Amino acid sequence: MSEKRLCPVCKDPIIGRIDKKFCSDQCRNSFNNRRYSSDNTLVQKVNRTLKKNYHILQSLNKSGKSKVKRSKLLQEGFDFSYFTGIYTTQKGACYHLCYDQGYLPLSDELYLLIYWDA
Repeated sequence: MSEKRLCPVCKDPIIGRIDKKFCSDQCRNSFNNRRYSSDNTLVQKVNRTLKKNYHILQSLNKSGKSKVKRSKLLQEGFDFSYFTGIYTTQKGACYHLCYDQGYLPLSDELYLLIYWDA
């Protein structure tokens, strides 16, 4: 006689397949929602900001290389604190990368946007 398996969420017996882990879809969803909500809030916030920055750069850089004012980036909601990498050229220019999109400050108010094909 096999041992009764209990649902980790509601402690009801699990009926069905041997590899079934929850008694219902509601318990499975509840377990996963709890698991991913609080533990990853910082990661989710950073990922949302990176994704937003990426889409802003992509939308303002249709040609693969363009110039844009800092005020336009800020108006769109760009956050200069978040990027995925830095590339420094031999001449010392420092490109900030957000996945395959990058930007280089040319002055206090003007930025060069590039598509980074590494």
